[in-house]
Amino acid sequence: MEASDTARVLIVAYKTAATPALIDAVRERTARGAATFTLLVPAPTHGLDRVTSADLAESSEGDDVLALALPLLSDAAGGPVDGIVGDPSPFEAIQDAVNVRGFDEIILSTLPTTVSRWLRLDLPSRLGPLGLPVTTITAGSKSTA
Repeated sequence: MEASDTARVLIVAYKTAATPALIDAVRERTARGAATFTLLVPAPTHGLDRVTSADLAESSEGDDVLALALPLLSDAAGGPVDGIVGDPSPFEAIQDAVNVRGFDEIILSTLPTTVSRWLRLDLPSRLGPLGLPVTTITAGSKSTA
């Protein structure tokens, strides 16, 4: 398979970056065909910082998530997974990554529906205009849009 036939997959996760559901999803995606993976962690913010100042995002906390998840995801992918910490807004972080690095598909990993802020924000649907297939992984389920 030529390099141009290798799909570029953006994985977006924060609290679920090292969970069995996401690791299984990466294994399944790898089994379907050649792919390279990049894990994007939107820079974590807490409390009022989320509203008042996105500049206070904890990039070191994002780096800690990458340090934990990248070896597990690399094992599942059968090769190295790149990692980046992005904008605190998950939508802005994804849009930046797609525009700057170019990806062919997105795997979005979230907390369960009852507690997921990303699902309350309807993030999977908001990604539609990017024109990429989006697979959403939540605790106990998987859906493709």
